[in-house]
Amino acid sequence: MSGRKARRLRWVALAASLQVAASLGCKQDSARVGAANGVQMYPARGVVREVPADAESLVIAHEKIEGFMPAMTMKLRVRDPAEKRNLLPGDAITFQLFSSAETHWIANIARVGQASVPPPAAHVLDRAELNVGDAMPDHELLSEDGHTIRLSDYRGQALAFTFIFTRCPISDYCPRMSKNLALAHKRLSEAPGVDNWQLLSISFDPDYDRPEVLKAYAEAYREGANNNWTFAAASADTLRKLAPQVDLMLKREAGGGIGHNLRTVVLDPQGRIHRQFDGNEWTGEDLAQAMLEASQGPSTPRP
Repeated sequence: MSGRKARRLRWVALAASLQVAASLGCKQDSARVGAANGVQMYPARGVVREVPADAESLVIAHEKIEGFMPAMTMKLRVRDPAEKRNLLPGDAITFQLFSSAETHWIANIARVGQASVPPPAAHVLDRAELNVGDAMPDHELLSEDGHTIRLSDYRGQALAFTFIFTRCPISDYCPRMSKNLALAHKRLSEAPGVDNWQLLSISFDPDYDRPEVLKAYAEAYREGANNNWTFAAASADTLRKLAPQVDLMLKREAGGGIGHNLRTVVLDPQGRIHRQFDGNEWTGEDLAQAMLEASQGPSTPRP
């Protein structure tokens, strides 16, 4: 065989191997592919539970998303509003969930059938929501160290509490709450002459979030700074009383999924509501400032 022909055959073999490698690369796990640019993608299936009026979300009871999260009912951001336009509650869908360190979205939504829609999960219907300046009733919680604690244990301190559950991996939901509290914790720890404050992260998933689970989760955010920040779980009985007082909405699905909104409350040293943060469009700096204000005087209504 001539040298020129041998070189040509080697080039053909190399090109073929590169083509095979490219083909295999296209089929590799999409979560790994996205990791390079900080965005991970997960294929998912579920059933539409609600189609909110806003253009940017769907409430989906999704199956377990391998490598990401268990079956849950979540309000998920829709990247392209046109994709939700013709969807109805009960539609079975496939979709892709994209997750970064700061946010998430879903895309490539495809209707694949129809599922039976169960009766709406129980909402807390008692509209007993408290207002700024109202005294927060006392509530009992199970702390990460296995001890029973109460909100009244922190009288004399400004107290901020938020709600999370450790199985929630959506970056702009529970993880963002914990990151915001971590930043507030840092700022308050650095504030000169201010030590009458406490942060409290409350899980509404008490069956899973046992003390040992909460403690391990907490350490990932506290980074060894354990002062003035406690993680605890609220029992179902406590949640029935506490949730309507701060307009915390919870939906529990038969498969164990949890749908929820986001609420963070700041109490003054007398146990009165100084401020409430709804949703996730606030920062740790905002919370630290509200805590400093609450620690220095009585609550004042805000516009």
